[in-house]
Amino acid sequence: VQLQACGGGLVQAGGSLRLSCAASGRTVSRYAMGWFRQAPGKERDFQAAINWSGGSTDYADSVKGRFTISRDNAKNTVYLQMNSLKPEDTGVYYCAADRDGSPYYPRRAVTYDFWGQGTLVTVSS
Repeated sequence: VQLQACGGGLVQAGGSLRLSCAASGRTVSRYAMGWFRQAPGKERDFQAAINWSGGSTDYADSVKGRFTISRDNAKNTVYLQMNSLKPEDTGVYYCAADRDGSPYYPRRAVTYDFWGQGTLVTVSS
């Protein structure tokens, strides 16, 4: 599975961005998907996850109510809608896929089997 994330960019605080992660190589319709952020010099932090059907989602406390994860299995793509962005949201955003469609620990990076290359989000104050 190859994952290609895009949609990052420079945005002012309070603005919005929509990240996309397109999978290729095989269908990920039965995979759980997640988004993680890595700020400079820091570890990769969980942002959001969605199970294979889209019926279950999970969010980091810091993004609840501002970010929405969704998926379109027909397009083999997962999205992260980010609203009310803050400077602390800055970082490289990675999408990830887990062959277990409903993992016990979706917030753990080690849960995921495949990773995309990341897309940079910069939020200016």
